[in-house]
Amino acid sequence: MIGDVLISSMICENLKKEYPDAQVDYLVNSFTTPVIENNPYIDNVILFEDKFRANYISFFKFLLQIRRKKYDIVIDPYAKLESSLITLFSGASKRIGYLNKGLGIAYNQKEKHHSKPKSYYGLAIERRINLFEKLIQKNTIDPFPKLHLLDSEKAEMIPVFKQHGIDLASEKVIMISILGSEISKTYPEDYMVKLIDFVAENDAVKILFNYTPKQQKEAHSIYNKCNEKTKQHIVLDLIGSDLRSFIKIMHHCYLIIGNDGGAVNIAKALKKPSFTIFSPWIKKESWSIFDDGIINKAVHLNDYQPELFKEKKRKEFHENYAFYYKAFQPEFFMQELDVFLKNNLK
Repeated sequence: MIGDVLISSMICENLKKEYPDAQVDYLVNSFTTPVIENNPYIDNVILFEDKFRANYISFFKFLLQIRRKKYDIVIDPYAKLESSLITLFSGASKRIGYLNKGLGIAYNQKEKHHSKPKSYYGLAIERRINLFEKLIQKNTIDPFPKLHLLDSEKAEMIPVFKQHGIDLASEKVIMISILGSEISKTYPEDYMVKLIDFVAENDAVKILFNYTPKQQKEAHSIYNKCNEKTKQHIVLDLIGSDLRSFIKIMHHCYLIIGNDGGAVNIAKALKKPSFTIFSPWIKKESWSIFDDGIINKAVHLNDYQPELFKEKKRKEFHENYAFYYKAFQPEFFMQELDVFLKNNLK
């Protein structure tokens, strides 16, 4: 997914800096390539296409294609069946994966997959560092994923903002990730409306919604429930035509607030402050990266009602996400959101 690809791209950067003469290739799902455009640390992008999942013959041909490249080292941070099989059939002399994830026989170097973060980097970053840190001898590891926007890409959005009535010189733009990638990762609509109304109390701001064209109905429903004063701050139709356009738009925003997902990871890679709301069934410690409580702040129901999480399995939270989301009232974290806004809208 988008977040996985962006976060894991820092492996390529660290390897290329350590071994500048080596060829560093990156295998990704085809729809995620906008987050690695212009990345100077990736020599070749190899695309994994949907047809490989649907057709065993196509997948086998792809495995042969990888094997013919004769890689010396293959690192698998994704650790799913398909990536494990690709690693196994690559024929690489060093095949690195996690000790207790993926297809065990695929890896001849297995690194421990620890369960609690050791730093504010977060588990998603630390676990990936575990995979390649033994290969780094000369340089200091840089844990921060990055996006590489050209100056021309940054500039091309300025007139677009102007066309939508936004003066970037005098108004501060806030992105709100109003919808998650699925309903079980989406903060309830009525609660999201309260959050947006609260954010709009800051007079000198414009608010953009992050949503896809397919989610237009849900976006309009949230907009229509906002109070009239809030609506004056919202620019509803500035969403970009594709993922790269969203990245260009996000570059001109001050910060992002809302549901956890790829948009938040993109904002962090652009060094934008983030206030992230995690679904009750997602482990915050696994995906909350660089959470210092000031520039990046994440909240989870477990932070406020830990008694709900005692002696219960993740499956139960996933199956009953609506019940637990209902318990996750915005009043729990409004004061923290207020502090976040005051700190980062300066």
